[in-house]
Amino acid sequence: MEKRRSNLPSWTLLCALVSSGAVAQQATHTLRSLTPEAALRAAQAALQSCAKSGFQVAVAVTDRGGHALVMLRDRLAGPHTPETAINKAYTALTFRMDTLAFARATQATEAASGIRHLPRVVAIGGGRPIDSAGSLVGAIGISGAPGGEADDACARAGIDAIRDDLDF
Repeated sequence: MEKRRSNLPSWTLLCALVSSGAVAQQATHTLRSLTPEAALRAAQAALQSCAKSGFQVAVAVTDRGGHALVMLRDRLAGPHTPETAINKAYTALTFRMDTLAFARATQATEAASGIRHLPRVVAIGGGRPIDSAGSLVGAIGISGAPGGEADDACARAGIDAIRDDLDF
């Protein structure tokens, strides 16, 4: 029988390539995300901001993966507001823009209007991404104030409350 020669490199050559870094790459990477403590401070500040304006709202703050870290609801806020706040934060996070801008960019006359039909997407003001040192670390969503602009103002107040703790 004739012995076949393999086209594969010898083990010695393969080991040399791997140890030199030519083949090997990092297997993990580090991501920054908002802490529950910072999320709570932002949510409390947003809730207080809305309350001072006479609005009963729900506030949700998510981590960078879109998972809710904190959800606070004024006792008089509507039953739909917690889920809407979570989904506004989710929308701001996944599209990396505040939901007022998202609402404009996805109007019925715009090419991207169909994106509004995805699950959990809310195209109403009140959701804002939260950045730290150029990285997306979470998002905040507010629901219950009369109009998206009022929700957005409360979301900005929540982010402002933790701004000094974020590395901008």
